[in-house]
Amino acid sequence: MESKNAKIIAALVIIALVAILIIFRLCLGLSSVYFFILGADIAAIFAVLTWVVVQHRMHRKQELLERQLVSEGRELRIEYSFLRKVAGLPIKFQYKDLESATDEFKALIGKGGSACVFKGILDDGTPVAVKRIEGAENGEKAFRAEVAAIASVQHVNLVHLLGYCCVPEGPRFLVYEYVSNGSLDAWIFPQKFCNKRREDHLSGFSCLPWNLRYKVAIDVAKALAYLHHDCRSRILHLDVKPENILLDENFRAVVSDFGLSKLMGREVSRVYSTVRGTRGYLAPEWILQNGVTEKSDIYSYGMVLLEIVGGRRNVHLVEEGDCNTSQKKWSYFPKLVAEKFKEGKLMEVVDERLVNGGEVDETQVMLLVEVALWCIQEDSRLRPSMNEVVDMLEGRIVVQNPPETEMIIVDILSIDQDSTNATCGTRIAQPMQRNDSHPRRSLTCSLSLSILSGR
Repeated sequence: MESKNAKIIAALVIIALVAILIIFRLCLGLSSVYFFILGADIAAIFAVLTWVVVQHRMHRKQELLERQLVSEGRELRIEYSFLRKVAGLPIKFQYKDLESATDEFKALIGKGGSACVFKGILDDGTPVAVKRIEGAENGEKAFRAEVAAIASVQHVNLVHLLGYCCVPEGPRFLVYEYVSNGSLDAWIFPQKFCNKRREDHLSGFSCLPWNLRYKVAIDVAKALAYLHHDCRSRILHLDVKPENILLDENFRAVVSDFGLSKLMGREVSRVYSTVRGTRGYLAPEWILQNGVTEKSDIYSYGMVLLEIVGGRRNVHLVEEGDCNTSQKKWSYFPKLVAEKFKEGKLMEVVDERLVNGGEVDETQVMLLVEVALWCIQEDSRLRPSMNEVVDMLEGRIVVQNPPETEMIIVDILSIDQDSTNATCGTRIAQPMQRNDSHPRRSLTCSLSLSILSGR
């Protein structure tokens, strides 16, 4: 554009000089003054033409330089993108690409408190799971937490983050590898205890066999051990539950959903966070707002182990009494397991579908329950590390009998059903009588409701 404008200006100047020359010729004739003006006019025209030629050459050089820089920049971007893919680092996707991959976000495969997950296929044929994080403040926190936690970690039992997308003033997207067999809860719980139905190609499978359950327990333990011990900064997942454990085509467990995760420096002993998460998996120290550590993940992992063994939720409502006097009360599965473990009747708490199939290894059941009871100790100092858990499950450490625990969660669940309509300022959970050596605890309605919030 600048070159074109220069040429136009030069042409106008030359025309003006020729017009002036003609005017002076008519006015002065062939006088000496005219010839002087003619020489000056020709010199001016020559100078203008020289200026045009110089400008044209400079413009061509500038265009060649810009093309060279653009070409080099494109090559650098391609190389950078290639290196990021090789290194497993996430790349930035365009919104239109995700919209096309998910068929305008129609294939919903999962939904949580602040996010929805859609199945999609990228242009190169790669199947992906696109997580759309909604909400302003919570959505931003969840997005940053998840990217910070999972962007640079590489482990066979951790979900692989392929990329992300940020829409100005809109939702944020995380693009993960698609894990074909869905989440663990769909494979260990009967349908009435499962929050979502299996996809059509999974509907023919009803129950995960024991050998795969034991393998899943080890896979998840290895993933958490990597997060706690092998990363530059310790990563606390803080939302370990069956819904966040995915199974690939070979039924290898993959830990996902880092929306509540925290990065924890090696020199930090504990971090403080608002009580969030899912009932039945929250560690007591988090509920009592004493801060969280990697031991909080270990507590949640122990709860998941019990659900893997029993094929039922750790916490759920059951009806007692007849039709006229029926009453709903909370059932706490870990308490039942601890009692059966003490009585030597562990097979009574194993998923009856497995027992009826006669495929359960009683030695492995005993080992899983012992490890689980160690993991759910209310004194976090008694819980083993995840490295120790892996060694226990793989037989490198002999597991001692776990000590009995108070299970103060039972106190929290011992809510008088008539008090559920009380205002949030009323204390509705009173602890059971204990020895004087243990302080009495009570929780307000607001805290209880946060603990017992839905999944």
